[in-house]
Amino acid sequence: MPQFFNKKLILLLAGIIVLVALIGFSMRERETLSWPEQFLKDTTGWFANAFDKPVTAVTGLFENLSDLQNTYDENAKLKARLGEYVQIKTEVQALKEENVELRKILDKKDDLSKYSPIQATVIGRNPDRWNELITINKGEMNGIETNMAVITADGLIGKVKSTTPTTATVQLVSSADPNNKISASIVQQDAANGIIEGYDDKQGYLLMKRIPFDKEIKIGSIVETSGLGGIFPSRLIVGKVVEVKIDQNGLNQTAYLKPASDFYDIKNVMVVKREVVGEEEARGEGQE
Repeated sequence: MPQFFNKKLILLLAGIIVLVALIGFSMRERETLSWPEQFLKDTTGWFANAFDKPVTAVTGLFENLSDLQNTYDENAKLKARLGEYVQIKTEVQALKEENVELRKILDKKDDLSKYSPIQATVIGRNPDRWNELITINKGEMNGIETNMAVITADGLIGKVKSTTPTTATVQLVSSADPNNKISASIVQQDAANGIIEGYDDKQGYLLMKRIPFDKEIKIGSIVETSGLGGIFPSRLIVGKVVEVKIDQNGLNQTAYLKPASDFYDIKNVMVVKREVVGEEEARGEGQE
């Protein structure tokens, strides 16, 4: 038994000596490596190279995904800012248009100095009766009464049909109501009077009827309210003549008018009250 341990001890010491010798040998500065060192280094290098490519690829994939996520986040932020920019631009444009319209209305007050103008804003419109009625945000508490004329900065659009304490319903000139009539005059050297009644939906023209057949009507002439009916003040612009046709009976003419105001886009209006109405005029046309 001691002999067996002696052999093991001798082999262990011999192994240690060889290992120390190899370590010392490998640590010397040499131009060439021994074949065990070459084999070990080549093997280690091959395994390192074999594992490096997949690891690099996976690492690059995660980096690309991270970059893609960052790009996506930045893109989302830019889209949000672009949306805000478009919204702000739209609001600015709307404010500019409203400012221009309000300035035109304020300038119009000088022309209506003999009337009592009340500024109002459209707050309601029925899609089924788009060319018939609108609702404004002023009513009886603001001095609004039925049959008052309603205009925009461009011209006449209708009259007050009904009121509440805080709102009013305006019947547009383009309404199909047969009682919706307006005494009007064509402004030219030889003025011609008639009645505006009816609206051509297809062309968007008002119809001015009962014009004497012997009156020569010039295309492009301005049409204004005549004030003869006792409801609408005089000299409110209605539109201009674009076409004239002789009636079937040949006794009268009908002028087709392009409205001065855009009935499809009404935002701000002005209600005007005629201050002085003569008794004779008041007994004139019951409805214009």
